[in-house]
Amino acid sequence: MNDLLFPSSMLAAFIIASFVLAVTPGPGVFYIVTRSLVQGRRSGLASVAGVAVGNLVNAIGASVGLAVVFAVSAVAFAIVKYGGAMYLIYLGIRTLRATHSDLRLENHKPARPWRIFADGFMVALLNPKTALFFAAFLPQFMGTEATSLAQGIVLGMLFVAIAAITDSVYALAAGTLTPLLRRTQGVGVFSRYFTGGVFIGLGVFTAVTGSQSAK
Repeated sequence: MNDLLFPSSMLAAFIIASFVLAVTPGPGVFYIVTRSLVQGRRSGLASVAGVAVGNLVNAIGASVGLAVVFAVSAVAFAIVKYGGAMYLIYLGIRTLRATHSDLRLENHKPARPWRIFADGFMVALLNPKTALFFAAFLPQFMGTEATSLAQGIVLGMLFVAIAAITDSVYALAAGTLTPLLRRTQGVGVFSRYFTGGVFIGLGVFTAVTGSQSAK
């Protein structure tokens, strides 16, 4: 990227603003931290990758006008919004219904990375607030020298990359506690209710909140 696409000062301001937003905990961060605490760093990083790809799809969608559709169509927004909330609640119920032997951490085998990636992707993709966030945030840093589509896609990719880095730090930090949890008596039952409760809580939060930030 250079001054032909973005003024240097505008790009620096965008990076700073993106970093501040990315490190601010939100539903995406809580989802990633929960996965990392219960299933370890590998699962946490798989969640980071899934969330990042889902956010990237939303960023590109916002750049080509998907956010406009959500903004003018309450029905479209509601369908995707409540679909995402129901998926989170489904993940929580699935966790709560797991058997005790499935949740004993000393014998626990984390879900396959592709499954965790897919869950993270769906959680991020089925959040219309993400597309609306990009539609509101990205134009503040666009110039008139290049096409808005090109600028929107580049800025969206840059924001997603910054968020993926900060989310990875959260995942790695939370994952360091997993070995301790594995040695703790009775933590399997706790992890079931903790993980299931967080997912259901995030689903309810997504359903009742308005269009706010992507994080």
